[in-house]
Amino acid sequence: MYFKGQKFFVAGLSVSGESSARFLLERGAEVYLYDDVVSENISKVFSELQALGAHIVNAESLDAAILKSDILVLSPGIPIDTMLPVTFRKQGKSIIGEEELAAAYLRATSVAVTGTNGKTTTVTMLNEMLNATGVHSVACGNNGNPLIKEVEDLTFKDYAVLEISSFQLETLTSLRPHIAVVTNITEDHLNRHYNMENYIFLKSKILRNLRESEFAVLNYDDPIVRGFAKNTKAKVIYFSMQGRVDGAYFENGGLYYNGEKYLDVSELTISGVHNVYNALACVAVAGVLGVDKKKASAAICAFKGIRHRVEKIREVNGVTYIDDSKGTNIDATIKAAQSMNGPTVILLGGKDKGEDYVPLFEGLTSTPVIHAVIYGENRFKMMNAAVRAGFLSFSLCSEFKTAVRIAEYIAKPGQRVLLSPASASFDSFTNYEERGDAFKELVEKINEVAD
Repeated sequence: MYFKGQKFFVAGLSVSGESSARFLLERGAEVYLYDDVVSENISKVFSELQALGAHIVNAESLDAAILKSDILVLSPGIPIDTMLPVTFRKQGKSIIGEEELAAAYLRATSVAVTGTNGKTTTVTMLNEMLNATGVHSVACGNNGNPLIKEVEDLTFKDYAVLEISSFQLETLTSLRPHIAVVTNITEDHLNRHYNMENYIFLKSKILRNLRESEFAVLNYDDPIVRGFAKNTKAKVIYFSMQGRVDGAYFENGGLYYNGEKYLDVSELTISGVHNVYNALACVAVAGVLGVDKKKASAAICAFKGIRHRVEKIREVNGVTYIDDSKGTNIDATIKAAQSMNGPTVILLGGKDKGEDYVPLFEGLTSTPVIHAVIYGENRFKMMNAAVRAGFLSFSLCSEFKTAVRIAEYIAKPGQRVLLSPASASFDSFTNYEERGDAFKELVEKINEVAD
């Protein structure tokens, strides 16, 4: 791509948009910047990039800037069917995302991970595992570290472990990872992708460019993911909790790769069946790459998890508070609830993503959850689903802060309070991290009650 001969329109000044703009400006491209929500932080980014030569676009200059531009670099937060990308498409112009821009310059061996749940945990665990075996690896992508920031520092000897979301896959066409991992697929983001068929199709795109020399690491226990094997040219490696497969599997308390034992589940620092699946995916990748088995196993066992994913915050007045703000869909929340080892009060609610919540409450009945505090923008939809499912032990409020306070009053010594909302955070927070941090701050303020 000849940057000096192209005009780029960067839409959305999130971390990926900002990183894309800087990458392009450093290479002499003409760059137009636009964001329809201009916060204090984005205003600062605008000023910095304008000093580097970027053109700032507002509502009045939008149409003219679109006409001048050749390529739209679209933030993953902006749906592909909204006005801006549709206008570019009608004019026959290219639409790419930050990952697509970076993919053209990626020299490192890439391991790409997608799926509904477990992406960030698996990517982080894989990255720690690879670095522990003596290679240089960087975790990037949807985890908050854009690939475009790392791509030119990564050499042919290095590894890039990429977290890829369905939003990114809307504009990603040329990435060909050496190993593509699909963790699982359940309902999520249907407010954006309309139906499961579209969502499944987007997830399958991660395998589109794989050839016979590459590998598809697939969750055998997920029927949808297992079905992806039919439409890839790559060598398929499975991972499974349910039986022996060609790849990684659980047997007699241990994790194996094609008959060779890597570790015992009891050695894992993190708990829960979902984390065993994450570890199995890592074992499969370790087996494919042929890295040092002992070092890989030790790194997987030592992995302590990620922030906001079933993370213990504090025990106060005999109640343990656990942050699973990253539980933004039904499947993730049920798995978090299943991992609780005692009676639990759960906090549910936020921004609706188009899911039917009846299966959520049906699923919670077979977990240690004894009460739900339902809050947020989708609280009435959740409440109606709870009633239809026969889950009647719940409280209802509007504000997050109030919900935490109610949970504090309900939970008794020896019980748990779990924040796992099964919803997006965007009704009240910028992202799930901000929601988790707010939860932690509120929990830290709870006073000890004297005996």
